[in-house]
Amino acid sequence: MSTVELTPTSYVVLGLLALGGPATSYDLKQLVAGTVGHFWSFPHTQLYTEPRRLAALGLVDEEQEEGGRRRRTYTLTAAGRRELEAWLAEPVAGELEIRDVGLLQLFLHTGDDPASIARLAEVQAEAHRATLATYEEMAAAAEASGAPDTPQTAALRLGLAIERAYVTFWDDLG
Repeated sequence: MSTVELTPTSYVVLGLLALGGPATSYDLKQLVAGTVGHFWSFPHTQLYTEPRRLAALGLVDEEQEEGGRRRRTYTLTAAGRRELEAWLAEPVAGELEIRDVGLLQLFLHTGDDPASIARLAEVQAEAHRATLATYEEMAAAAEASGAPDTPQTAALRLGLAIERAYVTFWDDLG
């Protein structure tokens, strides 16, 4: 592992470049929205600043267009791949972080307005049904492609299980 301080966002950038190949910051933003953004939230502005920092560290190469919008395209370097692989080789028993505003609202309720809790439960159940439907579409597309099981589809299976649990929880509460 390097002595450079890398963050989870650093590894998101390195990992997405490893999985998807060269990308602009906008491309990374689109990749995040369709993949890790479903379970790992962070300010997307970091997808514009972090690749430049990683380029300065030699972990990605940066190529800027001469004219036009002067977009920067980032490519994973061998050093970046080694850094990513070293991080992936050391599983972390990290802190579980759930950032769920509905759950926060439930927790902060005093319980003296059951109708308000029922409305919250109804709204949350519908929101989680919508997310579940999105994940089911993603799973169906992966299955239809005939692609072998991957770490990404394994993460999707966990997302499906979590969303089903959320729907059950909020339905039972409502």
